[in-house]
Amino acid sequence: MSQQEQNAYILGTEAAELHRLGLQHQVWASEAHKGWRNAGFTAGQTILDLGCGPGFCTKELAYVVGPTGKVIGVDKSEAYIQFLDVLSRQHNLPIEAQYADFNEMKLEDNSLDGVYCRWAMAWIPNVEEVLTKVYKALKPGARVVFHEYYDWSLLQTSPEFPNLRKAIENALQTFHDSEGTVNIGKHLPGMFEKLGMKIISQRPMNKLATPDSIDWQWPRTFFQIYFPKVAEAGYLTNDEVQKALEELEILGTNSNATILTPQMVEVIAEK
Repeated sequence: MSQQEQNAYILGTEAAELHRLGLQHQVWASEAHKGWRNAGFTAGQTILDLGCGPGFCTKELAYVVGPTGKVIGVDKSEAYIQFLDVLSRQHNLPIEAQYADFNEMKLEDNSLDGVYCRWAMAWIPNVEEVLTKVYKALKPGARVVFHEYYDWSLLQTSPEFPNLRKAIENALQTFHDSEGTVNIGKHLPGMFEKLGMKIISQRPMNKLATPDSIDWQWPRTFFQIYFPKVAEAGYLTNDEVQKALEELEILGTNSNATILTPQMVEVIAEK
């Protein structure tokens, strides 16, 4: 795997992360569809899936726009774009898979009826520049749906365990120390208005997961994959990671336990 591919995603693009992304999509798919309905995405439109990853949303958007529409999926992971290409051919879907960094993606002016973006703006340093590029590609009246973090620090467990709590706090610190703005969701309305767009709606989203729910598997698999990367970056020791993951499994045996996920926000805006 090339260094560029290794750096494409904060959690990597290995098989375990591909599985986690599929699980993550199952947890949040209903919220995505609600956002698309709220924005009026429909048949015949051209929709951009910005930061599409392996294309779980791209595929479903392709069914929304139908054979007379098109979905453009853009991602900087070559492996994920190849995955999306195969997915598109298997299901005979109107998808254009574009392997590109947001700075290099090719979008025609006044060509898009809509844009969907989930957890992509939090990891880049030049959000306003990318949004300006997207804005130019929007047709008048086009709508965008962004799902981003509003307050990642609200992630917590009940009951709490000391090593698990420390690992969560240090995971957040790696985000704060990165080039992006993890809680970018709270800044998006101002950025859209600066571009001259109208804010249609804002909607809070989070989940209270219990051990018997699929929602529980979303933070659980994130912790299992990302805590070792936090240790690799020097924020935790391997022993601390091991203890945190052991506490996570103990937590999962408590039928009354809960994990409150980070606070998300949906922002819908119109050109």
